[in-house]
Amino acid sequence: MTRTALLLLAASFVWTTAAAQPSEDERAVSAVLDALHDAASKADFDRYFGLFAEDAVFLGTDATERWSVADFKAYAKPIFEEGRGWTYTPTERHVYLARDGQTAWFDERLENANLGETRGAGVLVREGGAWKIAQYNLTIPIPNALAREVVRMIRAMKQ
Repeated sequence: MTRTALLLLAASFVWTTAAAQPSEDERAVSAVLDALHDAASKADFDRYFGLFAEDAVFLGTDATERWSVADFKAYAKPIFEEGRGWTYTPTERHVYLARDGQTAWFDERLENANLGETRGAGVLVREGGAWKIAQYNLTIPIPNALAREVVRMIRAMKQ
């Protein structure tokens, strides 16, 4: 291989590696999500809810669970006061940023002792220079092979 070809190959590798590195904002968003999961697992009410935007919405795994921050606080406060929280361990995460740098969205795969594999997805907004969670949606992914049976069970439960 010629020296020029080697230099081009090395430059290409450096550029590809650099492009694969998350940006400062992507790392900051990821740090907020890590802090959210850590605070929940430690039942740290103030730290947990300090990560949400004032008008945030939390969507739980049950179809009826659409909570404003105030409603979610009311739900979580007695649980956290007992020293119980919930532990979700991220196993995969994808973070995306809007071009204006003020909004980010994500999806993450999580592991939980009770629910198994779950998925979190949501939106963060930049408020006062800090990333805040505007929406968090926690779901239980259902394998396609089980979907019809699960739907049948849900419909039967509602009757």
